[in-house]
Amino acid sequence: MFPSPLVQHANVVLAQARADKLRIATAESCTGGLIIALLTEIPGSSDVVERGFVTYSNQAKRDLLGVPGDLIADFGAVSEPVARAMAEGALTYSRADLAVSVTGVAGPGGGTAMKPVGHVHFAAARTGRGIIHEQHRFGPIGRADIRLKAVETALALLQRLL
Repeated sequence: MFPSPLVQHANVVLAQARADKLRIATAESCTGGLIIALLTEIPGSSDVVERGFVTYSNQAKRDLLGVPGDLIADFGAVSEPVARAMAEGALTYSRADLAVSVTGVAGPGGGTAMKPVGHVHFAAARTGRGIIHEQHRFGPIGRADIRLKAVETALALLQRLL
């Protein structure tokens, strides 16, 4: 289902988390659950994967992750503050030790001059270690490729916090 390099990367992330006895949660918007799907594609992932939040709508971000509505109103759903709040929310509303979030414009529509198609924000948080953020502009490479690049980036962020 997923490209072999992504599966291999996910295996590495899971093995590292397992070795450190850490549990992982995801908070996904534009990836629509692809990160958690990739992680759970791997047999034995249940000892590491805690849960995944698919928060595609702004209301879901508020309801499931506690993202403040004024944060979304002030910065937009595709922004650093919202990505950070999503990662924090995933830790707060789960029993995970490590969380990654992604929010972006996968296209083909929905882009603006400030936030074009391919513009994606990521955050990862680990209990007791704070939050890291990255912003990527993958460009108009197609919806599927943007989403797969986002999954790849999310895995790299998780690995940085392991």
